[in-house]
This record gives sequence, C-alpha cells and structure tokens, in this order.
Amino acid sequence: MKAVVYQGPNEVRVEQVEDPRIEQPTDVIVRITTTAICGSDLHMYEGRTVAEPGIVFGHENMGVVEEVGSGVASVKKGDRVVLPFNIACGFCRNCLAGKTGFCLTANPGFAGSAYGYVGMGPYKGGQAEYLRVPFADFNCLQLPRGEEHEDDFAMLADIFPTGYHATEMAGVSPGDTVAVYGAGPVGLMAAYSSILRGASKVFVVDRVPNRLRVAEEIGAIPVNFAEASAPEQIVSQTDGGVDRGIDAVGYQATVPEGEEQPAVVLNDLIETVRPTGSLGVVGLYLPKDPGGPTEEARNGKLLINIGRFFEKGLRMGTGQANVKAYNRQLRDLIIAGRAEPSFVVSQRRPLDDAPDAYARFDRREEGYTKVVLKP
Repeated sequence: MKAVVYQGPNEVRVEQVEDPRIEQPTDVIVRITTTAICGSDLHMYEGRTVAEPGIVFGHENMGVVEEVGSGVASVKKGDRVVLPFNIACGFCRNCLAGKTGFCLTANPGFAGSAYGYVGMGPYKGGQAEYLRVPFADFNCLQLPRGEEHEDDFAMLADIFPTGYHATEMAGVSPGDTVAVYGAGPVGLMAAYSSILRGASKVFVVDRVPNRLRVAEEIGAIPVNFAEASAPEQIVSQTDGGVDRGIDAVGYQATVPEGEEQPAVVLNDLIETVRPTGSLGVVGLYLPKDPGGPTEEARNGKLLINIGRFFEKGLRMGTGQANVKAYNRQLRDLIIAGRAEPSFVVSQRRPLDDAPDAYARFDRREEGYTKVVLKP
C-alpha cells in the first residue's frame, strides 16, 4: 500500500510499504478515507524529536472497517469509524479511570500510545491506504454510514477532543473569559470549544493573519502578539485578566522578533490569567528536543515564573487529551448540527500530495490552516 514515510528533517515521501494485517484477535483493519496532518507531526517533520527515518506518519484517522479479528465483538466489516489518536486497551487502571491518553498496556513501559508517533509504541500511522487498529472494540468510534460530515468526524481523532480537553483542564464554565495562545488547528478548536461551553469572551493570540481571521470568524477576539504585548492587550480588556488560559503552542513558541523561547507562552499565560484562575496546557512539551535553543531546553527544562504562578494562586492541568472521554459526545453534537469543527479544514489533498502539503503547512502558508489527505 501507499503510505507517508518520514525520511529525515523536512522530508517525507509517499512510498510502497507492507500492508497491515491482523496480528491479534482484537484487531481490525481499516481502509482510510480521511487522514489529517497535525501540528504535532510537524515537530517530527522538522527534526525536533528523536524520530528516526522510516516512521509512517498519521494519528488523525478515519475510514471503513475491511477486516475483523476473531476476538472483536461489536465492530463489523463495513462500519465507518474514527480512531482516537490514543491507542488504549480499555481495561488497565488508567483506561478504567477514563485516562485513555495514558494507557499502561498498549505501549509497555510507557504511559500512552499513538499511531505513527515517536516514542508512542510500534504502531504505524494512518497517512496510508490501510491501518491496523488494536483493541478495536474499545478504540473504534462508530459513525453513521455514508459520507456525510466526513471532515467534521475526522476532527474527532485528535484536534476537536484535544481542544475540548484544554477547556476541561482549564475549567471553562458559562460566562468565563478565556485566552487561547496559538491559532493553529488545536488552538482554534480550544477557542471553539470555549464558545460551545458558554464563555462570554474568548481571546486568541497569534501573529499569522489568516489564522487570526479564522478565529474572528468563529466569534473570538484576535490578538496579534507581534503588534503589542499579548498579556497587556488582554488584561486591558478584562477585569485584571481572564478567568481561564489555554496553551495550544508548546515548546516551539517564539517571541515577535522570531527568536524561539520555549517558556514564553506559559509565562505570558501566568500574566494573562487573573489571580486564582486556571490554565489548560495541551501544547506539546517534550523531555528531549534536539533543536532546543539552550542546553536546558534540549532536555525539556524550562524557566517558568513559578513565583508569580504561586503568588497568584493559579492552577494548571497538562497532558495529551484522553480522546475517549469526549469523542462520543462531540460526535453526537456534530450529528445534531450543534458543532461543525471542519471549519478549520482548508485543504483536501490526495495522499500523493503529502510532501508538498507538509512543506506548505510547515510554512504556515495562506490557506493551509488544516490539511486533510484523502487516500
């Protein structure tokens, strides 16, 4: 089959690789109909992880079940499904507690597993024609058959639940004011989720004009940090700061001059959120960053203003989304017409176009807010 294979920094190639097969009775094989390029993929693509060449990328996947293992009870051939990017067993201590992003079974020796991602287990990604799905009864979210809401449902694999998870960790409630740093796909989903949860005012911070324009279109207030201090802009429009803050940027954050400062978003959020407010951090931070600007940053150690954080009595939740905790409910909002997360999708490209799509998405080109590939 065809698949998107990592070659090294800033290079992917569509190659012929071995077809997936049933390896355990609880597996299914899915024919991929839509798979998305994620901002997290760019960390690997840019060489900013310890990923080695040969990884098949793709953790945002949906499609139709083609083959079913003998131990699968509820998923049938022909089912249309979307797969959480977290691969989870459903029966370990963390899965039973709803913390499926930290499954203790799927990737032995590590809490958490995913398709096509460095350090997250031996599983190939779904930027390909077919995908093996382990623990299929637990991991497959079944969808209405047909093609309706295809791009909306594809967002359930990662970015919609991840954006929602950020609001859950931050504790966004009706009437709250919220600041989201980062207007990439996850940041836009966090802003959208804040609006769905009844926030009275949502600020979105970035410096890419087309992304800020999308934020404004969904009802958020765009804040260009290249024009003036983002915390100052937001605090001046609120009562001493927002109630909730969300980091959707992570360790490759930059200052207006373009210099990379991995802790800048966390420190800006500490100044942006009012005393006793709370933060939700879904932007990626890693223990190893080969391209970090300092020795400390290369080892995941950042200089955070913990004194100010403590002084203000702030709270913070971190970590990847437990997609299974949200995807069924978010699916039902889509079916009911109450949510349309596909507003972020700006490009639909065939799988063979993946190398060009990666390059353009990485450059944040106009029209490349979110790219989906159609094998």
